[in-house]
Amino acid sequence: MDRSAALDRLSPLIESAATVVGELDLGKVLRRLISEAMAATGARYAALGVIGEHGVLSDFLYQGIDSDLADQIGHLPTGRGVLGTVIRDKRALILERIGDHPDSFGFPENHPPMTNFLGVPITVGDSTFGNLYLTDKEGGFTDDDRRVIEALGHIAGAAIQTARLQERLRLVAVIEDRQRIARDLHDSVIQDLFAVGLGLQGLTRRIDDPGTARMVDDAVDRLDKSVNSLRRYIFELKDLSQPALTLDERLQDLVSRMGSAYPSAARLSMEYLSPTTADDEIVMLVQEGLSNSLRHSESKWVVVTVTDDDRDVLLRIEDKGIGFDPTEIEKGMGLSNMRSRVQRLGGVMSVVSGKGEGTTLEIRLPVKPPDA
Repeated sequence: MDRSAALDRLSPLIESAATVVGELDLGKVLRRLISEAMAATGARYAALGVIGEHGVLSDFLYQGIDSDLADQIGHLPTGRGVLGTVIRDKRALILERIGDHPDSFGFPENHPPMTNFLGVPITVGDSTFGNLYLTDKEGGFTDDDRRVIEALGHIAGAAIQTARLQERLRLVAVIEDRQRIARDLHDSVIQDLFAVGLGLQGLTRRIDDPGTARMVDDAVDRLDKSVNSLRRYIFELKDLSQPALTLDERLQDLVSRMGSAYPSAARLSMEYLSPTTADDEIVMLVQEGLSNSLRHSESKWVVVTVTDDDRDVLLRIEDKGIGFDPTEIEKGMGLSNMRSRVQRLGGVMSVVSGKGEGTTLEIRLPVKPPDA
């Protein structure tokens, strides 16, 4: 190939390279790469195999075969035969006839006949992302074809890295946005709702009409439910934006954030907890019990204790607040719902309280390890 012909051939390749590298959708990058490889070599068929675990193809994109014919052929290649040779050797391979190679074992039924072959690895950094496979070029593939496709493969590697980086950046942006929303909900909306609720609770003590007082109490209960719903939403935002947390970490985060929204100080005491299948239930029960104590006890502090033994997990929420008669207001404080939840889990719950004596809520849950 003379210098002029080489420049003529590389010029559109360079132009297409700018487009490929500028594309941020990885799927579009790969499909564009196949198209450019076909255009650069004149191959009738082209495919790109993405290498997955254990050195086999995890994905296979192709052009030149329509969907009806692909359906007749059946399953896509997994990287055996000559395709597997390129995967193993990690270097370009040119064949005049595919069937002449010792690794070739033929084509599946309904597969179109293919003669000559060019396979080129696509590297991303120090690793091989996949391979470009080209077949059926009139006159056969040349070393110039190989060099052009290798250059395109290097360009594709840079494009794949760019697309992956952009995906990570978008994920980071989504995570940061979720964290900002969770922060705003907790630091602004929940605090405001809590302040309104406290104001209404103080107002009920100065209302003489029982009916009006009940209406205000109902409004406070609705506010409390809204606050709890927002807290659950915040937990969901955090769960989507960070790796899975251990039960210890989840409870520490829960107690810290709930305590910061109320005048009472809340602290958590935990002994070693074996992994269980009831983590979500434990977190929900601590959240409900702690919310009740923080809202109603008027205690200076609330202590949450979580321990386990060979069979059970024990939850204890204790305060030194105003106390109450559980038989009189259990339903209004949501304790009946908690008791039903505990019973469904096969556990037991007890509430010890008296006016002016504080409150201790205890829950014992039988749990099983995740692999039981």
